[in-house]
Order: sequence, then C-alpha cells, then structure tokens
Amino acid sequence: MTVRILFFARYRDLAGRDQLDLELPAGSTVGAAIDRLRAMGEPFTALPERPATAQNRIVVRPEAVLAAGDELALLPPVAGG
Repeated sequence: MTVRILFFARYRDLAGRDQLDLELPAGSTVGAAIDRLRAMGEPFTALPERPATAQNRIVVRPEAVLAAGDELALLPPVAGG
C-alpha cells in the first residue's frame, strides 16, 4: 500500500522535500512507517524515532494502523508563549 508522508517546518528542511510516497505492507502502523522511513538512510535518520504524527489530519499514536492512500504528517515540536 502507498502512504503519503508529509513533512513540515524543521522536518521539511531535514528531508529536503514537502512529501514522499512510501510503500508499506498492508496493515502497517504509524510506528512501522516511521521506522521504514528512518531505515532509508540520510537525511531521514535525522528525524526523531517517534515524532508527533497526524493521520489524515487527526493526531495519532505510533500504534495506529494505516490504510492505503492515508496521509501521515510528521509534526515538529513547536514553541510558543
């Protein structure tokens, strides 16, 4: 199945792109997608092991199951005041 990975802010700078289509086995979790992405080597190894994520614009945990065509956004930490 194909899942679209979206990179924002600092993660977009690290990845050098806004998005990437990632092939995963059916039933893969968010955590498995991040692991697969990091296993692709540089520059993706610079991403945290468990970044905040949103699946189809809903914040999810690493054990959430992905479906074909999902968007998985990697959400960088934000600071504010």
